[in-house]
Amino acid sequence: MKSEKILIVDDISKNIQILGNILSQKAYDVAYAQSGKEALKLCDKQAFDLILLDIMMPGMDGYEVCEKLKKQKHTKDIPVIFLTAKAEMDSIIKGFEVGGQEYITKPFNSSELLARVQTHLLLQRQRKELIKMNDHLEDLVRERTLQLENANKQLEKLDLAKSNFLSLISHEMRTPLNGIIGLTQLLEQTNIDSSQKEYLNYLTEVSTRLVKFSEIALLITRLKTDKYDPDILPVSIDHLITAALVKFKRDNPHTTVNINYEKSEKQLLVMVDSELTTIGIAMIVENTERFAGIEATLDIKIIEGHDEVDIHFTDNGPGFTKQALDQVFELFSAGDIMHHEGSGLSMATLKLITDVQGGQVRVMNAKNGGAMVILNMKKSNQELLSASL
Repeated sequence: MKSEKILIVDDISKNIQILGNILSQKAYDVAYAQSGKEALKLCDKQAFDLILLDIMMPGMDGYEVCEKLKKQKHTKDIPVIFLTAKAEMDSIIKGFEVGGQEYITKPFNSSELLARVQTHLLLQRQRKELIKMNDHLEDLVRERTLQLENANKQLEKLDLAKSNFLSLISHEMRTPLNGIIGLTQLLEQTNIDSSQKEYLNYLTEVSTRLVKFSEIALLITRLKTDKYDPDILPVSIDHLITAALVKFKRDNPHTTVNINYEKSEKQLLVMVDSELTTIGIAMIVENTERFAGIEATLDIKIIEGHDEVDIHFTDNGPGFTKQALDQVFELFSAGDIMHHEGSGLSMATLKLITDVQGGQVRVMNAKNGGAMVILNMKKSNQELLSASL
């Protein structure tokens, strides 16, 4: 182990000799200086672990030497022990104020001096170890940070590639599917028997579902890649629901869902993207069509708050399973998503739609059975102003 270096600073040679003899008992590497100026020069050339500094010296006293040491980057952390015959409290306080770590009055006991020297050398060793450990930790943090940044960049590339692929597939699917739907409509107008008509109806239904899937996939891609800039404007909540129901019935002409829409007595305005919100509401109704059973009923109710509006959609189906509730907003999750089965897209897409508009969506099972979906929207400033007048 390398010997620790101690600098003795005293203008009296006899004092230096006494201190040197005491420190030699522990085999320290000792250097000495007989003035403050000489001590500062030595500290510029060598690295010391501890300085024993006399206060009463001609020219530059110990206080001034300590102040200069503490102002220099390469010496500011060297512990300083003042050695002096001045035992006044003011002198002791000043010694600590200029940066000294210890204050020993003359005459001193050699055992006490060694004990204090050893204590401060130990503290200095521990401080250096902490600095080394901290530097090592900082290096590790920088390394891990770089690794995470690279991993995130890779994930961003993969996510972009996935989104681009999904968008491409969506576009590529829609063109031939629209062609198939058109051809089936032409075939339905020809002279065909009932069995053939049934097959054509099934083909039309399947093709239409695939077109809807491609449209949802394209919408998800735009929402996930921040390519959708929502047009947030004040919109009548009654208009939103009515437009969504018209869209649903147009896309599902043979629906058997019984819809009970309880309109608000007021003309409520909410801040939303009209097109997006209409799509989201239509998705909720379509899920009722698919999962609530043959005699499906959907109750739509508006509940007004102070600065927001909730739309409650409650059906009379079997409700959500526990697994569905746990995974309802996950894209392409395994297991049943809506009631007892599902694609894993509708509710996840609805969550993306509400998020991009600053709204909220909640799902749960109603107290009396059935599934409940709640859309939360902010009132428009115009609506809030009217309420305050």
